[in-house]
Amino acid sequence: MILRDVQKNKQKTFVIVSVFFLFIALFIYFLSALVFDNVIFAVIIGITISLLFSYNAYYYSDKIVLKLNKARIATKEEYAQLNHILEGLCIAANIPVPKLYVMEDTALNAFATGRNPENAVVCITTGLLEKLDKNELEGVIAHELSHIRNYDILLQTIVIVMVGFVVILSDAFSRGMLRGDSDNDNKVGAFVAIIGIIFLILSPLFAELMKLAISRNREYLADASAVELTRNKDGLISALKKLTTDDEELEQANKSSSSLFIVNPLVKERKKKNSLWSTHPTLDSRIERLQSIN
Repeated sequence: MILRDVQKNKQKTFVIVSVFFLFIALFIYFLSALVFDNVIFAVIIGITISLLFSYNAYYYSDKIVLKLNKARIATKEEYAQLNHILEGLCIAANIPVPKLYVMEDTALNAFATGRNPENAVVCITTGLLEKLDKNELEGVIAHELSHIRNYDILLQTIVIVMVGFVVILSDAFSRGMLRGDSDNDNKVGAFVAIIGIIFLILSPLFAELMKLAISRNREYLADASAVELTRNKDGLISALKKLTTDDEELEQANKSSSSLFIVNPLVKERKKKNSLWSTHPTLDSRIERLQSIN
């Protein structure tokens, strides 16, 4: 079951990176063709820039996510118990010990990121550390380690970086459209205006479709895998119950990265019922499934 899910995640990642590569290559090609009026030069620029973006998205997406969330390393001196819990669970999961980070935030949340188990990161909020006991922390960390073992982290992080880039492009072109009519007196300005309109219309839909590539079932599977690691479903159930009652929104919360966290960091979105556009199953449904495990 786990091997099949890992393979599916790798296949989805390959497809998403390929689509992103073609999208950026075509976009840069058309823009370069208008500017330089040289097809061969435009092709070279389009492919080169697209390769650079795709390479950075694959190898540095975890660092981008950590920086966006203002995370810092959780040293063994400062967070001895947390590091001890992580190391013990990694032995049970038979995976390398990921780097451990914390976010200075009173909200209760956590996430894992990276491209594979050898280059992975687990990050939790200081609020989670303060309000959860040892068994509950074990449940949360085991959940994140399950995402690492199942290669969910690769797919999640790649999607977040891609969506973020599309949003940035949309914003850049919409701002370019609003600078004035003088830019639109030539074909480059007209092209920018047209692309800006297209991005404004399509970027929200594109972002949602990218996130839908990540199945919500991954949360149920990570919960069940966490119970296998800890052999204690009560710890994770208790942690999720505390997360259910937490009304504090993560300071760095945004829609593009919401699918990465153990629970949706946007409180209003978290309290909605399951829908086609939800990044997570409801906490009540996750708790119910955990309770049914024998």
